Amino acid sequence: MPVEFLTDAQAATYGCYARPPSTAELDRCFLLDDKARALVEAKRLPHTRLGFAVQLTTLLFIGRFLADPTDVPTEVVDYLAEQLDIVDPSCVKDYRVREMTRLEHAAQIREAYGFVEFTAAAEELARWVDDRAWTTGDGPKALFDGAVVWLREHRVLLPGVSTLARLVARVRDAAMARLWDTLAAPLTASQAAALDLLLEIPDGARTSELERLRRGPTRASGRAMAAALDRVSELSAIGVGQIELGAVPRRRVIELARYGMAGKAPALRRHPYARRLATLLATVVGLQARATDDAVELFDVLMTTELLARAQRQTRDEQARRYPRVSRDAGKLAAAVGVLLEATTWGPEITLELVWDAIENVVSRAELRTAVANITDVVPAPGTDPDTEWRATLADRYAVVRPFLPMLCTAIRFDATAEATPVLDALRALPDLLDARPTARVPAGYLDARKVAVDLVPPGWARVVFTPGRPETTVNRAGYVFCVLELFHHRLRRRDIFALASGRWADPRAQLLDGPAWEAARGPVLNALQLPHDSDPLLAEHASDLDAALRHVAGRLIANTEVSIDEQGRLHAGKIDAVSDPPSLTDLRRRCEAMLPRVDIGEVVLEVMSWHPEFAAAFTPASGGQARLDDLSVSVAAALTAHALNVGFTPVLSPGVAALTRHRISHVDQNYLRAETYAAANAPLITAQADIPLAQAWGGGLLAAVDGVRFVVPVRSIDARPNPRYFGRRRGVTLLNLVNDQAVGLAGLVVSGTPRDSLHVIDLIYRQDGGRRPEVIISDTGSYSDMVCGLMRLLGFDYRPQLADLPDAKLWRINPGADYGPLATAARGKIDLGRVRAHWPDLLRLAGSIHTGAVSAHDVLRMLAHGGNPTQLGEALAHYGRIFKTLHVLSYVDQAPYRAEIKGMRNLQEGRHDLARHVFHGRRGDLRRAYHEGMEDQLGALGLVLNCITLWNTVYLDAALAQLRQEGCPVRGEDVVRLSPYMRRHLNVHGHYSFQLPDLAGTRRTLRDPDTGDEDEDR
Repeated sequence: MPVEFLTDAQAATYGCYARPPSTAELDRCFLLDDKARALVEAKRLPHTRLGFAVQLTTLLFIGRFLADPTDVPTEVVDYLAEQLDIVDPSCVKDYRVREMTRLEHAAQIREAYGFVEFTAAAEELARWVDDRAWTTGDGPKALFDGAVVWLREHRVLLPGVSTLARLVARVRDAAMARLWDTLAAPLTASQAAALDLLLEIPDGARTSELERLRRGPTRASGRAMAAALDRVSELSAIGVGQIELGAVPRRRVIELARYGMAGKAPALRRHPYARRLATLLATVVGLQARATDDAVELFDVLMTTELLARAQRQTRDEQARRYPRVSRDAGKLAAAVGVLLEATTWGPEITLELVWDAIENVVSRAELRTAVANITDVVPAPGTDPDTEWRATLADRYAVVRPFLPMLCTAIRFDATAEATPVLDALRALPDLLDARPTARVPAGYLDARKVAVDLVPPGWARVVFTPGRPETTVNRAGYVFCVLELFHHRLRRRDIFALASGRWADPRAQLLDGPAWEAARGPVLNALQLPHDSDPLLAEHASDLDAALRHVAGRLIANTEVSIDEQGRLHAGKIDAVSDPPSLTDLRRRCEAMLPRVDIGEVVLEVMSWHPEFAAAFTPASGGQARLDDLSVSVAAALTAHALNVGFTPVLSPGVAALTRHRISHVDQNYLRAETYAAANAPLITAQADIPLAQAWGGGLLAAVDGVRFVVPVRSIDARPNPRYFGRRRGVTLLNLVNDQAVGLAGLVVSGTPRDSLHVIDLIYRQDGGRRPEVIISDTGSYSDMVCGLMRLLGFDYRPQLADLPDAKLWRINPGADYGPLATAARGKIDLGRVRAHWPDLLRLAGSIHTGAVSAHDVLRMLAHGGNPTQLGEALAHYGRIFKTLHVLSYVDQAPYRAEIKGMRNLQEGRHDLARHVFHGRRGDLRRAYHEGMEDQLGALGLVLNCITLWNTVYLDAALAQLRQEGCPVRGEDVVRLSPYMRRHLNVHGHYSFQLPDLAGTRRTLRDPDTGDEDEDR
């Protein structure tokens, strides 16, 4: 083995024919053009012509001359001989007789095609490797492969494998050392000492300080919030947050931080001094941002679920408890008022005494006084906010927030827009107000009204802040504190207030492309998105399309019996009848399912790895170094299986197998399994699925659907949220996934609770791991909003959400005077193109920023929505989106195939979700990860294994169909397209799992006989 990072197999296949070229490669690389023919035809003898052609094409194909020029696949010789009209290709053997002929031809080819010796380009290649290693952090294998590509592109003869491998290793090692030195250089002695102390284990503790600081909060409480802010302060106190790291690519800092987050303290201590300091510095910088995110996230959870929601729930419970008494009192008052109203008809001579006599015949005065007093206690006064009661209940929980209030603004650096600055100032003033000692004028429980931001108190909080009977010039302390906290929380969620050192809670406005960055990106971005600088022609085209669609559907309403309009002008479309399964489809499904070989999921993963080596090669260590583990693929398959089945490591262990010990699998899990490796491993699976004829029958990969599968999280976690519909009395998360019409998952995203898909759907699309970019996106009704429709169109997607409540769908028009007949009432909305034109440059910049990844669509939509009060830019985007929302509704009601396509994709995704629940069966399907990163790691493994199963099933289903056709069984095309790749009866998901592939000798497993009557248990 020439260099330790290259295996024997890799070294053996370097610079030679690793396999015979495919037909496509022969046509692309071995077809002689005019220049090549002229050189070849100048040779006199057939064997010299053929040998010259072989040397020439070999150089162009693999980048070097072979010691034996005829040591090439016969397919190459035959292909070239046919082009040169040489009847006997075996004559090429005579080309080896004269050594000087081979060398002279090689020199002629080098000169004709401009190839140079490696020594002439070694220095330039070293600079390229250095730049690549410095900016990307690629491992030596990736750099070696990239160097081979670079040499071939620059027409440099490949050197010996040892020569190239040692150059790559030497330059990469130098780049890594320079990286560590660059990061460690700005550290002072005290900072370096503080970083080193993080690896020490304090007396009485079981873990190092670094490991303690890496653990985020899991409980939502006031004490946990104070601890989370203490964690932020501890990390800030190390004093490295202000060190300028701009000289190092941000990606490298993130990679080092990721390694430091996962590494054990003893392993980090063993690193050389500079590397250790660089890793710790990057880790602490990354931890500061993560700790800030955790603290703000915890504050959001605390306010949303523990304070606001609980106060509202308690108030509702109290109201329900009081209902019997209130109803009795209200009945008495109603009876008295009924008599009073009747008395107005008794004539002008009626007196007050007579009226009271009539009332007392129904209810006594004493009962009325009691009823009025009781009702006054529980019913808000006229003109007051009905939410005052739950706000008063919230104020009773002042003790929950008091421990962390002084640290909330000192530990985390917040900033705000001009509109939200008064709220942030009010929050920053709270610690001093709360520390003021009680006086005779401002007793305990109150604040000096002259020192608080009275003007900020909204009407809903007025009765809680300015409580009746309070001392003059004071406000209720608890009421004012919660008033400020709710205003702060509201602005924080709208991103009007934002954390500076944060990832998830940063200012999206600052991340938008602007100035020179936008000028540089605008041209390529607009060209990629096919968006014009001038909006007028495009908007005129959209206006024409919308007008034509409204007129077309209105004209068809009489003949189209599937669509009707009710008296309120609301649209109703006929239901999509379920398509019954013909007997031929039922039989085909039964046969195909019975033919699939029985297999453990671990073997499925290993077999897919054997088909696609790049799948296994994607799992690289977090340190960026080379993997030195034997049978790494077996350990990776075991870890993936354990996570996907949710069974833990014990069922996948085999103590006698080195690759399947607990220590090995745990090491692989911590160092090799992460979001980046999942994405890299998923890409070849997506590509492979697209090449299978059966998958091509299902679709072309341009149609995709977004939906989520829910998981209960029974452990304490701030990243899980409540939703009684899905999680009962517990909390959970949602795995959003993007699946195309070829049944393969393109991307996944873990989100807390069950948020509206509209906030995440675009970000999910842009996380796509590989494959063709979908053109049509289908989602559920939860993503159905005007702004999402507009943003999706700007980004080049045809967006088709399912319409669950069609009668409530409002149609919009551009021409207010147009007569749309029966649609006149339904199309009552007016689209203002003037707003769109006025904000078109900002809309382009918005789309460009999302398209380039400068900002997330989630943050942009929150920023524009403003909690139900859109900004002016948000309004412009909404008006633009209403064009396509209306076109979508019209197509939905008018075209049954359009609706059927949406329903079909939704059914496909539900099938994948059903398979996911079947696979993720351990611990009753609950997700027991407390932290978001752990949830992403486990559910990312689930998504990857689901794609392995999908690809494996599709490959064997395609083979089963081929065999059935060969045997003369009827296989109808309309039945084939309705086969599911999510069959599962042949998959073993229970018990102890095998990671030993049978010797398939490069072939597939043998299909089972569908007519043997195999007793197939539903597994």
